Formats: sequence, structure tokens, C-alpha cells
Amino acid sequence: MAFSGILNDADIAAALKSCQAADSFSCKTFFAKSGLQGKSKDQLTKVFEVIDQDKSGYIEEGELKMFMQNFDGKARVLTDKETLEFLKAGDTDGDGKIGVDEFVVLVSKC
Repeated sequence: MAFSGILNDADIAAALKSCQAADSFSCKTFFAKSGLQGKSKDQLTKVFEVIDQDKSGYIEEGELKMFMQNFDGKARVLTDKETLEFLKAGDTDGDGKIGVDEFVVLVSKC
């Protein structure tokens, strides 16, 4: 598992279950239930690297849309509304993408 040693399967399952319905995704709820909140910067950087599928150093809109599938390949994709809200919450410099430092801040503040 990509998050082995960082997150446990039961927490991930609970986080995914909390946002199964369309337009029910909340980064605050997901980060809390999955166990991401409270993780170290190094651990969050490893999570970021998994989510950054194209290894560009940023999480772009398309990668955010597939966010939950990084935790379980059968999870739904985020709706356009959820994706844009997620991007807006994390993109503090307005460049249209989330860098690793922005991701770390997002997880801790969300």
C-alpha cells in the first residue's frame, strides 16, 4: 500500500466512507478521519508524492479530481465543484496548483 507506515487501512476506509456521496467531500473531514492531520511534514511530503501522479512537484486540478483514488482505486472521483473548492483551499499563491508546502499547510489548517 502506498501509505503503509503512515496511515492505517481502517482510518482510510472511514475517511472514504464519509464522502461517498457526490458533493459530500470535505478536506477537513477527510484529513481528520484518514489520520493525515497530525502527521509530520516528512510523512505529508510522502503522501504528496503519491498524489502528485505526474511527479511535476505540484498537485494540479486533474490530480485533485482523482484524489480519493490514491487511497482506494475503487473510490469515486471528486465532482468539479469539490475539485475546485479543494484547489481553492490549498492554492495559497494563486498559481492554480498545490505545491508540497501548500499541501502541508492545507492538511494542518483544514
